[in-house]
Amino acid sequence: MGGGSHVNAVVVNEEVADDDEAELRKEVELDAGALFVLKSKGSWIHCGYHLTTSIVAPPLLSLPFALASLGWVGGIIFLFLGAALTFYSYNLISLVLEHHANLGHRHLRFRDMANHILGKRWGRYYVGPIQFMVCYGAVVGSTLLGGQCMKAIYLLSNPNGEMKLYEFIIIFGGIMLILAQIPSFHSLRHINLISLVLCLLYSACATAGSIYIGSSSKGPEKDYSLSSNRETRIFGIFNSLAIIATTYGNGIIPEIQATLAAPVKGKMFKGLSVCYAVVSVTFFSVAISGYWAFGNQAEGLVLSNFSHDGRALVPKWFILITNIFTILQLSAVAVVRNLSNLMPFVSQKSTLGYVILLQVYLQPTNEVLERTFADPKSSEFSMRNVVPRLVSRSVSVVIATTIAAMVPFFGDINALIGAFGFMPLDFVLPVVFFNLTFKPSRKCPIFWVNTTIAVVFSILGVMAAVAAVRQISLDAKTYRLFANI
Repeated sequence: MGGGSHVNAVVVNEEVADDDEAELRKEVELDAGALFVLKSKGSWIHCGYHLTTSIVAPPLLSLPFALASLGWVGGIIFLFLGAALTFYSYNLISLVLEHHANLGHRHLRFRDMANHILGKRWGRYYVGPIQFMVCYGAVVGSTLLGGQCMKAIYLLSNPNGEMKLYEFIIIFGGIMLILAQIPSFHSLRHINLISLVLCLLYSACATAGSIYIGSSSKGPEKDYSLSSNRETRIFGIFNSLAIIATTYGNGIIPEIQATLAAPVKGKMFKGLSVCYAVVSVTFFSVAISGYWAFGNQAEGLVLSNFSHDGRALVPKWFILITNIFTILQLSAVAVVRNLSNLMPFVSQKSTLGYVILLQVYLQPTNEVLERTFADPKSSEFSMRNVVPRLVSRSVSVVIATTIAAMVPFFGDINALIGAFGFMPLDFVLPVVFFNLTFKPSRKCPIFWVNTTIAVVFSILGVMAAVAAVRQISLDAKTYRLFANI
C-alpha cells in the first residue's frame, strides 16, 4: 500500500513538473519579445562580438582622465581590479543562467532571472525598470554624443560653420531611425564583428596619437601629481572609480546569453574570453599611453588632448580618421558609461562607433516593444507585426532624439542613472543571484567574496550617485534647452 502511494506521489509530482514546463513553454511561445528579438541561434563567437561591442566602447577613451585622479599605482591597480571583477561577475551570472537552463527554466532576460530568484516584485518594480532606464538612457546619451561628434568633424573642416548641435543630433537620429529596424539581436552579429574591428582601430589611433605627442615637444609638460585640494581629490577618486566601473559595465548579460543556441554550457565563457582579450589590448594601451603623455592634464576624452588652443598636435587627417572610426562603432552599441565625464570634452570624439553601439542597447527596448505590440502567433514579417514594429521603434528613436536635442546636458543626468543602474546590474545582482542559487556555505570563501563585492559596490554606487548630484548642482547654472555646446 505504501509503495503504491509512493508511486502515485511520484506520478503526481512528474505531472506537476510537466505542467510547469508546459506552462513555461507556453509563456515563451506567446512572448513575442523573446520569439522575435532574442532569437537563440548564435554561436559562442557571435556572443563574443556582442559582448565586445557592449563593453569595449568609446568611453574607454576617458580612462586616462580616470588615472589622473588615481595616480600610476592606484590607476593600474583599479584597472586590473575592474577587469578581474567584471570577468568574474559576468561568469557568475552565466553559471546561474546555465544552472536554471539545465533545470528546464532558461531565462532570456534580466528581469526573468529576478522574477525567478528574488520574486516577481523585484523583477517588475526594480530590475526591469532600472535596466530599461539604463538602456534607454544609453540610447539618448549616444544620440547626443553622436551629434556632438558629427559637429566636431564639421568644425574641423569648416571652423566658422553656423550649423547648430541640435541639427547634427537630428541627422544622427535619422541614421538611427533606419538602423533601429534591424529585427533581432542575432541580426547584429556581423555588424558587431565590424564593431570589434573598429574599437581596435580607434584605440590604436588614440594610443599612437598619445605616444606621438608625448614623445615630441608639442605636448604639455608631464605632471603626475594629484590635486592638493582635499575635497577635489576625494570626489575625483570616487568619480574615477565610477568611470572605471561603468566603462567595464554591460547591463545586458542575460540578453546576450539568450542569443546562444542551446545547449549554452561553456559558450559564454568562450565569448567572454574573446571580449576580454580585446579589453586587455584596448583599455590598458589607451589608459597608460594617454596618462603617460598628458599626466594630470588628461581630459575627459583623451582625443581632446590632441589639440591645444585651436592648434592640432597631430595631423588633422589623423583626428578625422580617429573620429570616423569612433562614430561608426557607437552606432552599434549605445554608450551608457559615465557620460557626464565625456560631455565637456566630446568635441574631438568620433561618432561612427556610436552608431553600432546604439543598436546593442536598443535591443532591450525593442524587446519590450515587441512583447507589447507584436503577435507571436503571426509571422515575424507579416503585416500584423511589421507595421507595429516600424511605428513603435521609430517613435522610440524619435523620442530619444528629441530628448537629446532638447537636453544636451543629459550626460549629467545619465551619470546618476548609471550609478543607480550599472552598479547593481553588473556588480551587485550577479553575486547575489549566485549566492541565492547555489547557496555556498558561510565557511566557503566564495560566499564572503561575493558578499564583500555586493557591499562594496552598493556603497560605491551611492557615492557615485552623490558625485553625480554634485556635478548636476555645479553645472545647473549652464543648463539651457537646445544649447549649442
